[in-house]
Amino acid sequence: MGVFKYSPVDFLLICAGLVFLLLDIVLDIFAVVSFYQEKAYVSFGILLLLLVGSSCLVQAFSWLWYSYEDFKRETKVEKFLSQSQLGLLHVLQLGIYFRHAGVVEVSLCSSYSKLPDPQGMAVYLSHDLSLLRLIETFSESAPQLVLMLTIIMQRGELSPVTVLKAFGSASAIAVSVTMYHRSLRSFLPDKAKQQMISSLVYFLWNLLLISSRLTALALFASIFPCFIFSHFLCSWLVLFFFVWRSKTDFMESPCGEWLYRATVGLIWYFDWFNVVEGKTRYRTAFYHGYILVDISLLCSLWCWKMITEPPYFEISFLHAVITAVSVVSCYLLGLFFKMIYYKTCHPNLTKEELEGGTAEKTHVGQGPSRIKTFAGDVPDFPMSLLEDSIPQMMTITMRSDEEEGVSDRVGPSQPAPDIKRYNKRMRKLAENFYS
Repeated sequence: MGVFKYSPVDFLLICAGLVFLLLDIVLDIFAVVSFYQEKAYVSFGILLLLLVGSSCLVQAFSWLWYSYEDFKRETKVEKFLSQSQLGLLHVLQLGIYFRHAGVVEVSLCSSYSKLPDPQGMAVYLSHDLSLLRLIETFSESAPQLVLMLTIIMQRGELSPVTVLKAFGSASAIAVSVTMYHRSLRSFLPDKAKQQMISSLVYFLWNLLLISSRLTALALFASIFPCFIFSHFLCSWLVLFFFVWRSKTDFMESPCGEWLYRATVGLIWYFDWFNVVEGKTRYRTAFYHGYILVDISLLCSLWCWKMITEPPYFEISFLHAVITAVSVVSCYLLGLFFKMIYYKTCHPNLTKEELEGGTAEKTHVGQGPSRIKTFAGDVPDFPMSLLEDSIPQMMTITMRSDEEEGVSDRVGPSQPAPDIKRYNKRMRKLAENFYS
């Protein structure tokens, strides 16, 4: 397995993600205080619910992933805390920030130190963080952007707080999507051939699809604010059913798997997310067809309502039609760029061709620690059979030493090969994305 190289672009994205994270927190506070001072208690309650719900969801995933790894902590920032203190931080909704601080710490050491990073620790830690940021994006930033656009449309005016919050949410979505794609690219054997243009095209079609989806939801919510919750609940139930039927196998516990499926249903409400390995062309086409019909229906209802009974300001028939058609056309344009990406920039690889897992499987018989790691990578491996084979392997090793002579046995042994770390969760997502 090749070494996971941490490039300066990845370091800049990590720093940009930290800046946008802090900016998003500040804007969240200003938005909550602003809604409260304006006595907009409905918007205040919805925003508070989104912030608390998204934070609890992200902290739950972070804690589950720590528990799956027996609470092993890799950085000085994380080792500073005991297991109970780490759990308390997650209860206080601060666990992900220490993850981010640990990634920044290792990233600085990897970027400015002349010593190599044989285990690829910087990339290993950034993988979990990029996935957590993606979950936070579609559970907080995307719904917030819909809320802000709805308020702007209903008021017919642009306040500084709503504009800044909308800009901050859009920037967070763009950075999170790009970081997630960069994390997937780290498993490609020929990463050098994957130029930055692939990430730019990936960012472009996601931006068009997500912007169109969020705008259509905001248009519908501006005229039918109560029905948007019914629309979300019904859509989420349908999407959750299809996630369940996909038989995902991502988490290492039944409760965690159901939480993951519910989260994927939430992500699918805004954008497509690969969850199963193999060809997903028909599933993707069915999903985009469903979302395109839904967007067209939402825009048509908004257009009809604005023409017949405008709730807050009058708009001409031509402008209403142009707005609705523009939103649908934006989604179609995003699908066009997505096809370009899959035709020109997307490599189709098998599971064996992706990086990760080769070195671990090569050195199975080097002790109990390697056996445990191998069994963790392949849950269905019969441990009893492997344990029974250990004495035979030790006997073969002793016989080989006797045949080679005492002088060879007492001589200096060859250093053990480096064991590269790789993130099993992100590798599974890479298998789903590239296969």
